Amino acid sequence: MEKLEREIRESKFAELMNKHFAASSIPKGIHCLSLRLTDEYSSNAHARKQLPPPELLPLLSDNSYHHFILSTDNILAASVVVTSTVQSSVKPEKIVFHVITDKKTYAGMHSWFALNPVTPAVVEIKGIHQFDWLTRENVPVLEAVENQNGIRNYYHGNHVAGANLSDTSPRKFASKLQARSPKYISLLNHLRIYLPELFPNLDKVVFLDDDVVIQRDLSPLWEIDLEGKVNGAVETCRGEDDWVMSKHFRNYFNFSHPLIARNLDPDECAWAYGMNIFDLVAWRRTNIKDTYHSWLKENLKSNLTMWKLGTLPPALIAFKGLVHPIDPSWHMLGLGYQNNTSIESVKKAAVIHYNGQSKPWLQIGFEHLRPFWTKYVNYSNDFLRNCHILES
Repeated sequence: MEKLEREIRESKFAELMNKHFAASSIPKGIHCLSLRLTDEYSSNAHARKQLPPPELLPLLSDNSYHHFILSTDNILAASVVVTSTVQSSVKPEKIVFHVITDKKTYAGMHSWFALNPVTPAVVEIKGIHQFDWLTRENVPVLEAVENQNGIRNYYHGNHVAGANLSDTSPRKFASKLQARSPKYISLLNHLRIYLPELFPNLDKVVFLDDDVVIQRDLSPLWEIDLEGKVNGAVETCRGEDDWVMSKHFRNYFNFSHPLIARNLDPDECAWAYGMNIFDLVAWRRTNIKDTYHSWLKENLKSNLTMWKLGTLPPALIAFKGLVHPIDPSWHMLGLGYQNNTSIESVKKAAVIHYNGQSKPWLQIGFEHLRPFWTKYVNYSNDFLRNCHILES
């Protein structure tokens, strides 16, 4: 009996490992799309046309418009976020999208939006390399994150694979695996903490993750009174399910660490990244960025014993006392975690978020939840067809 239990347990852990690698890899079709669009940028003048056209440049800093910011190197995901936002909007002509990507993806991302405009909305494509402010002096922690040996070992070492499975629950193991996702040391993932400096002329923005779909007009978000707070977010401690909506600080931090125990309350409510309203004017009056940096450095010094890697834990500390809770119907989480998500609830949410491993563009995405994402993919597009990105 004991042997059978051990075999079942090992099989479960093997399944989790396989899922982790499936979630971390880039699907061939998406890789192909990026390469082909990059080629198009070099050979087709239309793919290189200025975005937005010169006459619309003043809108990039016009605060009477609704400014969305998206940071990603996934062209297909970016197209879904932008398309779904524009199609769900009552006044798409008031939308300005600032899409930030890395140097490697810049040409392909630019090609996509130059050849597939989402008029009447305005789209700007920026590469990280085009922001003068993003220097090692201004972002010192990134060098530490990239160079720190503990981090490299954390991702590429075998401490998880070689874990003693008899004293680790599948739940904890899955959590450790997710913390090993390469995105957590990506500059694109940390970028949101620098929004006031990257967009010095903007007053209020909505930041979106690349694994969301917009199903309702988001313009009312700009009308929400944040009451002097910086970050409008959905709280994640009010629901029943453990994976997503029942999260307190104790779920993210190691309270046996003296610095954590001294400074944080394990019962404090957590909140969600992925769809946030940021008041940049209020933000500029705070020391959020410095707090984020200093705690990130402390965690590196502690050899990552204060929290597992990720951008949410240091943000939970940095935005402490500066978060205004917004109605949960604005942002529904967990579509990449749970197979039993209520379809009726999904239909009602303004923004649905495929956070978790099972992204809708991956084979491991949940079949019944994928159509909410695929409805915004234009499968007749020649680039998508040539790369065999087909509706499943």
